[in-house]
Order: sequence, then structure tokens, then C-alpha cells
Amino acid sequence: MSGTVNKVIIVGNLGADPEINKTRDGRPVVTLSVATSDTWRDKNTGERKEKTEWHRVVIFTEGLAKIAEQYLKKGMKVYVEGKLRTIKWKDQGGADRYTTQINVENFDGTFQMITSGGGAGGPADREC
Repeated sequence: MSGTVNKVIIVGNLGADPEINKTRDGRPVVTLSVATSDTWRDKNTGERKEKTEWHRVVIFTEGLAKIAEQYLKKGMKVYVEGKLRTIKWKDQGGADRYTTQINVENFDGTFQMITSGGGAGGPADREC
């Protein structure tokens, strides 16, 4: 098989309200901070443990960006499907830095608000 796949799916909670920026040609770009958590019981102590991962999500699709800007708020549960991209940039000292993010763009991504309360099926559900 010679093909490859670059696809990621996460379901998590927004850590902050969306950050909205514009490209040089005026198109909206929305950046989200999404938290996902794993929980388990420690084998030695029986104590419940939790680890949270933070994901940077960038929405480039204009229609989805407008919906995200209008409806998303900190704490909402979201479903995100996109591609992993690593961006290289320079810090203030001139050192190379890298950020890995999930890009939602054109036909390669999906975004869905689940609910603010974490349950599915209610009137707050919206598919983008």
C-alpha cells in the first residue's frame, strides 16, 4: 500500500473563548484550545489519576470560522476532525521553535459543537 493518511479526531472541552484573526486578504482564521483527558486507577494505590492534553486547533474554512466565532464559548464540548500540521517559527531569541496543531480546512475537516453541558442530543447541538 503506497498511500498515507493524516487525520486526527478529538472530542474535548474548550479551554478559552475562540481567538479570531484575519489573513492578509481578510479571511477569518479561528484558533481554539481544546483539552482532552485520560483517567485511570493507579495499580499500587487504587487512586484515580487524570492527565490532560491541550490541543491547538486552527479553523481556516470561512463558514466554520464564522460559526465558531458566533457560538463557541469556553467550556463547551466539541468534536474536531482535521489534519496534523507542524509549524516552524522563531522565538524572540532567534531560536527555532515548532508547534503542532490540528488544521480544519476546506473538505479535509469537520467541526461539531456537542453541548455546553457535555451531553449529546439536546437543542444546543450544532453541526458545522
